[in-house]
Amino acid sequence: MSGIIAARPLTAFPNVTANTQIEDSEPFDQAFSRAVDLGNQIADGDDKADLWDIADGLLAGAVQYWLYTRQPCGDPRCEDCLAIGTAEARMAELRRLVEQFSAESQYFHAPTDSNVGRA
Repeated sequence: MSGIIAARPLTAFPNVTANTQIEDSEPFDQAFSRAVDLGNQIADGDDKADLWDIADGLLAGAVQYWLYTRQPCGDPRCEDCLAIGTAEARMAELRRLVEQFSAESQYFHAPTDSNVGRA
């Protein structure tokens, strides 16, 4: 979202850090924490950085890596590849995961959402 500068908090994700026992955590947790830390490092290194641009770049890289790792093996009978056997199937699985991870995020609902009731 070029041109739109979001209000920059002191730390982009104040409740999420990767400096907690990365060596002992699972690969999913390591990747998640390092992606958040990378976004924070980029934002902290440039006071004029657009947080939306940083987030979009991280997302684009994550999608690229995810699609790269989800290439079917080529065996049309492979049960492991059924859910990702076509480009459309991969997109459906990617959408499912994005919805799941979004719903699980503490940032999914914001008090400033336009559909939040006001008293």
